[in-house]
Amino acid sequence: MPIIEMHLAEGRTAEQKSRMAVAVTEAVCLSLQCPAETVRILITEHARDGFYVAGLDMAQRAAKQREQGQ
Repeated sequence: MPIIEMHLAEGRTAEQKSRMAVAVTEAVCLSLQCPAETVRILITEHARDGFYVAGLDMAQRAAKQREQGQ
């Protein structure tokens, strides 16, 4: 039974997470040749001030990208 664990910053809609779950399930079934009923996906959401990339939280990172014109 494949178990996929995902960590995401908060802010995505239930519809977006559902589309992702369908796509990931299809990819796992194709690559592992297993039935969809055996695929488990666990999503853990983190507050934007608790999700860091290169030492910056999401708000800091977005501000830096705006400053750099990205």
